[in-house]
Amino acid sequence: MSRLDHSIPFTPVRIALLTVSDTRTAANDTSGDLLAARIEAAGHVLADRALERDDVDAIVRRLSGWTRDTQIDVVISTGGTGVTGRDVTPEAFERVLEKRIEGFGELFRMLSYAKIGTSTIQSRALAGVCNGTYLFALPGSRGAVCDGWDDILVWQLDRRHVPCNFVELMPRLKETGL
Repeated sequence: MSRLDHSIPFTPVRIALLTVSDTRTAANDTSGDLLAARIEAAGHVLADRALERDDVDAIVRRLSGWTRDTQIDVVISTGGTGVTGRDVTPEAFERVLEKRIEGFGELFRMLSYAKIGTSTIQSRALAGVCNGTYLFALPGSRGAVCDGWDDILVWQLDRRHVPCNFVELMPRLKETGL
């Protein structure tokens, strides 16, 4: 259940969007276009957008650069989360993440199960934090992008979402233990 407290002001976040694919181009990246439109419709800023081939090192370079950029709060990727040999987005994410957000992948698959049944088991959607930046890896299909954005991220990236959300934690993401 998602609920907004309209007495809290909306805070737009700056989101970088990465499409991971050996076959998509800027001209036919319909999932990326769909997500970009949803990000902007929600009132957030599309801070950057890129397309990388299914190459771990290239993805790591892109993610590392974005997590060092103080003008980017969140990175969302689409594609490369399956189980085939070319699907390497989770491996790239693992090389940069400092902390995993286990519940994201679990919730994504639970919500997806209601729509596509046991086929959701093939998704390796995941999330975490690096350098004070949230990173989310979604599958590349339009349906998966809708599931990830409409059912999870649009709420968790809205400061008005109660009882808690990712935005309210942003100032504390770089804290260290004693």
